[in-house]
Amino acid sequence: MNRSQNEREFHLSDVLSITTGRLVSLRHMEGEYDVLNFMTDDNLSTHQLPRAADECKPELLKQHPQLCSVDASCVNSENWTDWLNEQIKKFGECLTVRRLAKGQHVHRNPIDEAVR
Repeated sequence: MNRSQNEREFHLSDVLSITTGRLVSLRHMEGEYDVLNFMTDDNLSTHQLPRAADECKPELLKQHPQLCSVDASCVNSENWTDWLNEQIKKFGECLTVRRLAKGQHVHRNPIDEAVR
């Protein structure tokens, strides 16, 4: 896989939705799906997102250690856009994200995983 297939730019809001566990993506769930599907090179179903986020979060923080200190505990439906704009001022609007290395994600059949 060449570099262009292994890396992709994402809006900070998409990345922070994974690293903070708070849905702050400007694209809402589409942003989370996009990051997680890219990083895992999978086509995840809704019930698979938490597992994929658990797999991807450590790698995102390794790729972007500046995000380790981001505190989203105060974020709510009234203040999330102001909070996000503050983060964009600190970290920039977009970040380059690399796919997970082989073995960091386990592909599972979504139907099999749903019935477990």
